[in-house]
Amino acid sequence: QVQLVESGGGLVQAGGSLGLSCAASGRTFSGYAMGWFRQAPGKEREFVATITSSGRIYYADSAAGRFTISRDNAKNTVYLQMNSLKSEDTAVYYCAAGRFVRIGTLQRASSYDYWGQGTQVTVSS
Repeated sequence: QVQLVESGGGLVQAGGSLGLSCAASGRTFSGYAMGWFRQAPGKEREFVATITSSGRIYYADSAAGRFTISRDNAKNTVYLQMNSLKSEDTAVYYCAAGRFVRIGTLQRASSYDYWGQGTQVTVSS
């Protein structure tokens, strides 16, 4: 069982930056792929970024070049640094953990086993 708790959301102006954190419980954090997803009102949950247990990183096209995902296994924490934020980045951001996430399906929410409660990110234009 893995419990995930996100923090760091808030209100920021367009062009600004925000950093999210996701703290995980459990001793096997390092063995999980950790992902960030987001869901805007009226839209489906969408993939943002994932870092695998081996440290390979994947980004959605909308995040590449602006967002940076990282993990600290000693702290059981995954991070998402978001720069050059746009109004369309406004959403609830969720952290997810997956034990057996395949490269071909890492963008699917169904590939992940555990989810945090989400943190709101609002970008004002």
